[in-house]
Order: sequence, then C-alpha cells, then structure tokens
Amino acid sequence: MPESAVFVACAARRTYHFRIRHMIARIAKTVLLVQFGIIAALFLAIHKFWFTDNAPLSLLLGVAVVILLRAAITANTFVLSWPYEGNAGHCDRNLTAFENCALFFEEFCASLLCSSVGLPFKQFDKRIFPDSTALPVLLIHGYGCNSGYWHWMSKALQEARISHYALDMEPVLSSIDSYVALIESAIQRVRAETGSDQVVIVAHSMGGLAARAYLRDMGNASVAKVITLGTPHHGTTLANLGIGINCGEMNWIGRAEEGTDSRWLHLLESSEDKQLRNLIVSIYSHHDNIVAPQRSSHLPLARNIAVNAIGHVALALHPEIQACVIAEIHKASHKKSPRPESATGLHEPQRDAQGAQRPV
Repeated sequence: MPESAVFVACAARRTYHFRIRHMIARIAKTVLLVQFGIIAALFLAIHKFWFTDNAPLSLLLGVAVVILLRAAITANTFVLSWPYEGNAGHCDRNLTAFENCALFFEEFCASLLCSSVGLPFKQFDKRIFPDSTALPVLLIHGYGCNSGYWHWMSKALQEARISHYALDMEPVLSSIDSYVALIESAIQRVRAETGSDQVVIVAHSMGGLAARAYLRDMGNASVAKVITLGTPHHGTTLANLGIGINCGEMNWIGRAEEGTDSRWLHLLESSEDKQLRNLIVSIYSHHDNIVAPQRSSHLPLARNIAVNAIGHVALALHPEIQACVIAEIHKASHKKSPRPESATGLHEPQRDAQGAQRPV
C-alpha cells in the first residue's frame, strides 16, 4: 500500500476513534447550544411582543422557560418510577412532602450540572497520587454518560489522595458485554502505571453491570472490590424508553410485582461465580428515579447499603455517598484495619446467613 494511502487510512482511523470517544461530549455540547438558542429565541419574542422596555426581564423569562422544561424532564422520571418505589417491603418509610421536594431539587440540580458542565466539559483520564496508601480506583460511568460524570467524585477522591482513572465506555449503544475488553485494558493500564496488583472499581448505574460482566469473564485476580452506585442489577423499566443494545439488556419486563429482568440479566445471573459477590458493595437509594423497581439494586450475596431520599444522578455527587465510597476503598486497601464508621445518614442493612437484606 502506498505511504499516502497508509497515512490517509491512519488519519481516518484516528478521526473515527476521536469522534467515537468524544461522542457523548459532542452531543452534550450540541444540546447545550440548542438550549441557548431556545433562550435567545424566547428572549427576542418576549422582548418584542410583551416586555419591550425591560430586556433583563425578557431574558429572565426565557431562561425560566428552559429551566422549567428541564425540570419537567426530571419530574417525569419520578412519575414513571413512582409506582415501583419501595415495593416488596424494601423501603422502611415514606418521605415527607418537604423531603420529596428536597429529593427532586437535588436530583434536578445534579442532572443540570452533569449534562451542562460534567459531560460536555469535564472529561478526564486520570489523577495520580504517588504517596497514596489506598488501592487505585477505576471509575466506570453509566448509560449515556462519560468520564465527566465523575468530576465531583474525583474532587472527593483527590481530597482523600486516592489515585483514580476514568473510563469512557463507547460506542454508547453497544452491548454491555463489549465493554469487558475496555475494562480489562483500563485495569491493566492502572496496574502498570501505579504498580498495584489490584484495583477498586467504582461504577454507576449500567457501569455496575459491566463490572459484573468483567468479573464473570476475567475473574477477580486484578480486582479487590467493586462498588456499584444505583446499578439496576435486576433491570429497570425506564430502560424500555432508551435506545441501544445495552438498554435492551438491562430492562425490566412487566409490572412492578409481576415483572422480570431481561434475558441478558438472566444469563449474567446464571453464568457468574456467586462466590465473587462478596467483592461487591451495592449502594442504592430507595427513592431512585431511574432504577425502577428500586429493589432491583439489591444484589443477593453482595453487601447492600441502602439510603433514602437521594436520586439516581445525584448519587455520585452526594457528599455522604462520596464519604461512604472512600471508606469502602480504604477497607479494601487495608483489609486488616478496623472497620470505618458509616457516613452520616447512611445505614448498612444487616443480613441473614444467606446474605439477604433484613428490613432497616
């Protein structure tokens, strides 16, 4: 092949991988640009036909309309997940009206921050602390996200001086099984660059399923612990509204009490080594607005930590969840150390001899 043809082929391949790798960031920036366009159009219309002498008020109303539209999208996720909330006796209490408002506001702000700041502008590769005494961490995001989702968790890990790497799982709409090779490559890179034999995986939402698929295929030789945040271990009905092979693999089929998880989740359950469940810590919320039914995040034989009044996106941004994750990382790093106290406001359900969660 002529050198010019090789050069063109390599350049095309690099361009393709750049576009694939940064797809979510590009989409997020485009959506943000569209929102600014809507605000500008509303400002011009309002200023021309209603408040001709008050430009600041016209702009404020335009911004308010877009924010209300964004709030309506977040509210819709709560409406869709509400029929599944706390079924099967897994939720010990209902929230007050004030707590529900606080839950919605926190989740809305988290969604706004992630989609407008994190995903488009805060992607990162790694943050290394040579003097760290903790195992290095691999962060795995969920569906439709990128490493920018972990921007706020990264700040907490930096304060704790814990080395961490972030993985971008793309193509976005691929099978969850296809992410195993990406995770293996990332883990071997972390081991090579840090000199650590093992890593701790922290995974949000679909990322937790990818981590389980990794343990199924590759074993636990390189993994000391897997911490999942809001992972639909048994599927979620909201996945039926998404697109992509991975959505079909993590969906919940049927009604709240009578439904079942997907065929892919059944295969994962039947093919994984149950003894490796003791490596998994599942942190989830009884009031998750994306994982429905919320009990889907409870993983038998794993260690389950349930919380109240925290939304799905807000999990990795919540200070108490961040503190809990850091405590779990240190526990994996110093297995003989005394057990750290739980973060304020979190409770770890007791389990019976079979590993099932007791009511809390």
